Amino acid sequence: QVQLVESGGGLVQPGGSLRLSCAASGMISSISTMSWYRQAPGKQRELVAAITGGGTTNYADSVKGRFTISRDDAKNAVYLQMNDLKPEDTAVYFCNCYVRGPHTVFYLNYWGQGTQVTVSS
Repeated sequence: QVQLVESGGGLVQPGGSLRLSCAASGMISSISTMSWYRQAPGKQRELVAAITGGGTTNYADSVKGRFTISRDDAKNAVYLQMNDLKPEDTAVYFCNCYVRGPHTVFYLNYWGQGTQVTVSS
């Protein structure tokens, strides 16, 4: 069993910053791609940023230049630094990871419970 726990969400004014964290725990051998998704009310869940095991990153066009994804494999953690936040960034942010267990060659996909980010003046 693997659990992903997000933290760092909250209420900020436009132009402010937040840093989201996601820590994975459980029976973990290695973690491949780690991602952040978000879902606003009435909207589909969308990919915000992703980082592969090799460190290659990918960002949604709407957050390029403002958000930075990073990972710390020693801590089984992924982070999302969000700068110059805008009201349209308001959403529940979810962590997503592909995790391999001990003595297993395949990866399983896991989701965190989500953390609320609200950007409002």
